[in-house]
Amino acid sequence: MTEAFMPLQRNRFDPVPELGQRRSEQPVSKLEFPFGISAWLVTRYADVKQVLGSVDGFSNDFRRLTAAAGAGDDDTTVDPGGLGFADPPDHTRLRRLLTPQFTVRRLAQLGPGIEKIITGRLDAMEQAGPPVDLVAEFAMPIPSLVICELLGVPYEDRETFQSLSESRFDLFGNLGDPMGAITASLQYLTGLVEQQRRDPGDGLLGMLIREHGDEITDAELAGLADGLLTGGHETTASSLALGALVLMERPDLAASLRDSDTDTAAVVEELLRYLTVVQVAFPRFARTDLEIGGQRIAAGDMVLCSLSAADRDSELVGRPDEVAPDQAVTAHLAFGYGIHRCVGAELARIELRAAFPALVRRFPGLAVAGSAADLTFREYSLVHGMDALPVTW
Repeated sequence: MTEAFMPLQRNRFDPVPELGQRRSEQPVSKLEFPFGISAWLVTRYADVKQVLGSVDGFSNDFRRLTAAAGAGDDDTTVDPGGLGFADPPDHTRLRRLLTPQFTVRRLAQLGPGIEKIITGRLDAMEQAGPPVDLVAEFAMPIPSLVICELLGVPYEDRETFQSLSESRFDLFGNLGDPMGAITASLQYLTGLVEQQRRDPGDGLLGMLIREHGDEITDAELAGLADGLLTGGHETTASSLALGALVLMERPDLAASLRDSDTDTAAVVEELLRYLTVVQVAFPRFARTDLEIGGQRIAAGDMVLCSLSAADRDSELVGRPDEVAPDQAVTAHLAFGYGIHRCVGAELARIELRAAFPALVRRFPGLAVAGSAADLTFREYSLVHGMDALPVTW
C-alpha cells in the first residue's frame, strides 16, 4: 500500500510510527496519491488548528474535491450536501438552522430516551450471551437508534440506515463506484424528507420543516440528514467499541467509571482524544498562496489534516500515548475545529458518558472472548474501528 494512505493506518489504537515521525520531522509534507493527485499532510496540533480554523484561507467546497479526483463538474457528479462540504455563506445559513437543535437544553430532552436505548441493548447482550459480539449488539445499535429518534427515521428502517452509514466509510469497497454509497444514502434520505414534508413528525427533520420550511430545500435537508448520519453513527459506534476494549484492558479506568460518576467526563474526553476515530478531516483547498508550519502552500493545493496525529502531539497533553484522566482536555480535535466542528459533539458525549458506565456496571467481569491477539481492526478506513468484538463476562 502506498504511503499516501499512511494517515489511515493504525496499530490497534495507535497511529503508525511513521505518522509520528512525520509530525516530528516533516510536520507539513507532500502525499502523492494514484492518478497524479497530491495533497499536503498536516500533522502538528497547532498547524491543524490553523488550517481548520481558517475560513478565508481554505475552502471545503465539494466541487473542488471532485475536480481534484478527476470527476469533473458535470450533472452526473453527486454533491452530498450538508455542512462538511459547504463554504460560507451556504454553510453559515445551514448551520444557523441546525445549531438550535443541538443546544444542551434540547439534547437534554433526549437523555431519558438514550438511557432507555442503552438499557435495552444491555438487556439484549445479557439474553444473547455470553459470548456476544459487542459491536453488533451494543456499539452499532445505540447510535443508530439515537439518530433514528433524532431525525425521525422509522425504526423498521434502522438496518437499512445502519448499512448506509457503514458503506460511506468503506474506502476500498467503494473504489469501483466511489459515489455509489453517497447516492444510495441521499436517495433514502430524500424519500424520508419528502414524507416529512407531507406529515412533519417530532424529529429534527420535522422540526426544521415546521420552523424553516420555506428557507430550506429538500436537497439541503437530505444533505443535512446525511451529514448527521455519517457524522454521528459510525463515529460514535467506533468510539463505543474501541473505548470498551480500552476499558477491558485498563481495569483501573473501568473501576473508576463503575464506582463513581466523578471521573466519567474526564475518562470520556481522554478516550475521545486517544482514539480520535475520525482519522483525517474533510479535505481543504487553499484559496490563496499561504504558509503553514513554514511550508508554502499554493492556491488550489489540497490539504489533509491528520486529526489522529494532532491529538497525539505532546504540545496538547504531556503523555499523548496514554489514557490518563488527570490530563483530560476538551481542546482535542476528535470533533474537528472551527466552523466545521462536529455539530453533534455534545450528543456524542451524552451517549458515551451514559454508555460506558452502564456497560461496566452491568458486566463488571467484561472481557475479550478468546485471544485479544485475534482481534482485527479496520485497515485504511477514514473512521477507525472494529467490525467485531467478541466478549464474555
